[in-house]
Amino acid sequence: MALAQLKQDVTLARLAGINLPAGATWANAARSDALARVSAMGLPTRRDEYWRYTDPAALIAAQTPPAALFDNGEAPLFADVDRITLVFVDGVFDAAASSDLAGEGVEIHRLADVTQRDIHWAKDLYGTLESRGQQPVDRPLAALNTAIASDGVVIRATGAVHKPVHLVYLHQSETSDATLHHVIRVEAGASLTLLETGPGAARLSTCLEVDIAAAGQFHHIRAQGNDHERRAVTHCFAQLAAESVFKSFTLTFNGVLTRNECVIDIRGDDAVAHVAGACVGDGDDFHHDDTVFVTHDALRGESRQVFKKVLRNGAVGVFQGKILVKQGAQKTDGYQISQSLLLDDDSQFLAKPELEIYADDVACSHGSTTGAIDETALFYLRSRGVPMEVARNLLTLSFLAEALAEIEDQALAAELQTRLEGWLARRA
Repeated sequence: MALAQLKQDVTLARLAGINLPAGATWANAARSDALARVSAMGLPTRRDEYWRYTDPAALIAAQTPPAALFDNGEAPLFADVDRITLVFVDGVFDAAASSDLAGEGVEIHRLADVTQRDIHWAKDLYGTLESRGQQPVDRPLAALNTAIASDGVVIRATGAVHKPVHLVYLHQSETSDATLHHVIRVEAGASLTLLETGPGAARLSTCLEVDIAAAGQFHHIRAQGNDHERRAVTHCFAQLAAESVFKSFTLTFNGVLTRNECVIDIRGDDAVAHVAGACVGDGDDFHHDDTVFVTHDALRGESRQVFKKVLRNGAVGVFQGKILVKQGAQKTDGYQISQSLLLDDDSQFLAKPELEIYADDVACSHGSTTGAIDETALFYLRSRGVPMEVARNLLTLSFLAEALAEIEDQALAAELQTRLEGWLARRA
C-alpha cells in the first residue's frame, strides 16, 4: 500500500497542470489513451524492478532541473556528410535551420502538422508500438511521451534513401524540458539511415517508433553528449517483418543522467536486430543506463546486444538486457554481451542480463564482465616508448571497438571514433 500511494503521489504531482496537445480525432484519442496508461501504471520509483539501479526522480520531477550550456569548440558531428538535416531547438522544430523536407525515396513531415490531419498513415502507428511495448514490463515514461509530445518527425521510406536523415538537437535554455516523438515507416525493400546528435535540452525525452516491412532496412546512429549537466530518457520501439534489418548504435559522452530503453519485437521470419552502445563516463555525477528487451516471435531470428562502458572517477553504468524467445520461434540466434572497463576503484557497473526461452532449438547466450585495464598490455606498450596516457587511451579504444564495429557505415564509425579519441585526450 505504501508503494502504491508513493507512485500515485509522484504521478499526480507530475501530471498536475498538463494539457494534452490538441489535434485530429485519432491523435487526441492516442494521447488520451497514453495518459490513461500513465495514470494506471504510475510513474516509476526506485522500488520498481527495472528502476532499482537508476533513480528516476529527476526525470519525473514537475520542475526541470537546470543544466548549464556547454561548448567544447568541436565542429558539429557529421557536418561533412551529405544528409537531410532536421533541427530541433529545445524540442521545437527550426525550419529555417533545417533542410527541405523532401528527398529521393523518402517522405518527411513534422509531427505537429501530421497530428492535425484527419487522414495520414501515421495514425495507425502513433502510440501503437509504444502501447504494445508496455508488456510484459511497464514503461510509463514512454507512455507519458506519447501523451504530451507535440513535436517530432514522421518519416516514410519508400525506396533506398541514399542520404541519411539527421536529427540535430540543440540546447539553448538552461531550464528547457523537451519531449519529442518520431514515427518511422520503412516500406518493403526500402532502406533508411537515421542520425541523432546533440543534447537537445536540459531535460530531454524522445520516443522513436519504427515499423520495418518485409526486407526493409533501418540503420540508426545516435551520439549523446556535450552538455555535462543534461538529463535524458529515450525509448525506441521497433517491430520487424520477415527478412528485415534493424541496427541501432548509441555513443554517450557526458550527462548527469541518461536512460536509453530499446524494445524490439521480431515478428517475421529471418529478421535481424542488432542494438549496441558505447559510453565513456567521468565523475561521480555521471549515471548511464541501457535497458533492452528483445522478443523473438518468428523463425530463424537473429539478435545481438553489444554494450561497452568505460567509467572513472565514481561514474556509474547500468545494463539491463533481456532476450525472450517465444514458443515456436525455432532456430533463434540470440547474443548478448555487456562489459565495463573501470579505470578506478570508485566507479560501478551494475548488470542484469536475462534469457527467457520457450523454444527448444535455439542458440542463445549472454555474458557480462567488469575489469580494469590489462596491466600486461599496458606494460607492453610502455616498454616500447608509448606514453602512459596514450597507452591507456589506446587500450580503452580497443575495448570499445567491438561496439563500434556494429556500425555498418565505416565513415560514420570512423568519425565517432575520432570524437572518442578527442574526449579521452581532453580528459588525460
